[in-house]
Amino acid sequence: MTEYAKDVLVSADWAEDHLDEFQSDDPDYRLVEVDVDTEAYDESHAPGAIGFNWEEDLQDQTTRDILSKDDFEELLGAHGITEDSTVVLYGDNANWFAAYTYWQFKYYGHDDVKLLDGGREYWLDNDYPVTDEVPEFSAVDYEASGPRESIRAYRDDVENAIDKGLPLVDVRSPEEFSGKVLAPPGLNETAQRGGHIPGAQNISWAAVTNDDGTFKSAEEIEELYADKGIDGEGTTVAYCRIGERSSVAWFALHELLGYEDAINYDGSWTEWGNLVGAPIEKGEADD
Repeated sequence: MTEYAKDVLVSADWAEDHLDEFQSDDPDYRLVEVDVDTEAYDESHAPGAIGFNWEEDLQDQTTRDILSKDDFEELLGAHGITEDSTVVLYGDNANWFAAYTYWQFKYYGHDDVKLLDGGREYWLDNDYPVTDEVPEFSAVDYEASGPRESIRAYRDDVENAIDKGLPLVDVRSPEEFSGKVLAPPGLNETAQRGGHIPGAQNISWAAVTNDDGTFKSAEEIEELYADKGIDGEGTTVAYCRIGERSSVAWFALHELLGYEDAINYDGSWTEWGNLVGAPIEKGEADD
């Protein structure tokens, strides 16, 4: 993993070697599975893994926002996670919601957090140990040091990117990008308008991963973005529909390539596509 800018990925083999630590009440190591719901987790998960429901546990459904600092501290402390814990996150869809949670951990200043390369599917497909037992850990106090606003984009950051011609990365499907559909098949339509933010490049979140869900090499990811004129110079804004797929792109840009000015627009198309007067474009992506 040393080819990447930061030591932020662990292999399934590494995680298996640390299962005893993940199952211990000692808070040094914690393993967390994050998905849009916990149905898959309830059936089976890695031993010692805590189950987070993205919608219920990591979102404020009243404000359609990330957790407040107090709620973030309460969630982690209740599951035996301290600010010094080594936390490994994983989940479905090659870590969509795990990457979002990683970004939220970083936003609130948790330094020692990593992704399990390949996510839940890789763990299951390669016959690593599973259980249906739900771990219980002693509650602890958690004190967040954030927020770190330098990794988060807001509406004014997007407007600034449009005005200054800064890179915008739309990681949604070509059909969403063009405006033909408002959401992936089977998911709720959360915007009034289809299309994309003016000037955005359509680079799928999945382009940074291999077929087995593991991340491509740093060289491959760097080339992928460079082909679209994105080289880490200037602020790069990643977005999708609700902020989870764009977290994968942010992770690749900011953590794996070390592009420190990459930011995640978690409001994404759910916000932009509903704003009165916000400019949009329709049509296919440029080759």
